[in-house]
Amino acid sequence: MHNYIDLHRHAAVRAAMLDHPAVALRLVVAHAITGSGLWQVRPEPQRAANETVTASLAGCKAEAAFGKKRREVLALLGSPDEDSLVAGGNGDAVAIAGVFARLLALCDDDVMRVLTLVVAETLAAGSAVVEALGNHLNVDMGIWWQPDDAFFDLLRDKEIANSMLADVGGKLVADGNVAEKVKTQKNIIRDFLAGENGRPWVETWLPRWMKFPAESYTSRSGSAPRSVDTSAAAVRARIVDQGPSGGSLDYRRSGRARRYGPRRLPIGRLVEPVPRARNSDASSPHFGSPAPRRVAC
Repeated sequence: MHNYIDLHRHAAVRAAMLDHPAVALRLVVAHAITGSGLWQVRPEPQRAANETVTASLAGCKAEAAFGKKRREVLALLGSPDEDSLVAGGNGDAVAIAGVFARLLALCDDDVMRVLTLVVAETLAAGSAVVEALGNHLNVDMGIWWQPDDAFFDLLRDKEIANSMLADVGGKLVADGNVAEKVKTQKNIIRDFLAGENGRPWVETWLPRWMKFPAESYTSRSGSAPRSVDTSAAAVRARIVDQGPSGGSLDYRRSGRARRYGPRRLPIGRLVEPVPRARNSDASSPHFGSPAPRRVAC
């Protein structure tokens, strides 16, 4: 009998929801935040390979801007923790109902702010989708990033360093220092970027790896970051070369999604569940209080 009741109630509710896309949108966002038995959405863990990369990312202008927006979204969701992630819940049924109720009380613009943040949190670093999105949004990395100590510490390829020197100081300077050690060539690049030691100041410079679309310095396998080797080529093949329509892609054959590590503290745990009506039966599947009305932004 339980199965009979559950399936008929499920059929009726999902049929009724088809006439309420705004409610469905809020339920999608709630699922993405807390997860469920059928939904699993994991935030990008941003695992750094070493402490140098960790320190560089911590001082990143883009991360600071993202953190500010995240705190605003956490406030919309009523979270007391300003430093927690929004996405990455553990599928708790009460938590998803609580987040859903919170979203019902928000206007459409605020719900879209939450959704955008959740999608941004769950972008996979080094993936083709980052390359595709960066190209579509015309992201100017020069606004968000400048060469730092970590970048030069990680630059160890002599041929690539010489190509970068040619980009910054010109072919004549690069050819004149082609036999120098990597450290020497990196120091010359830094002199140009700082306008020191008699070098003319180069105000803006982006390594080819950082651009959208990303480019490589050599044809050698492994000479570029993994995302440049694979993502840029995939984007050009699937989007750029196929025109505005973007062509078609059978996502079901694209392989399993990458598995990430343990999920961190979910916002779903921080939102109060929907209160039951006074004197309601604790075993009742209904939430006693009516859904709050959406407000205008």
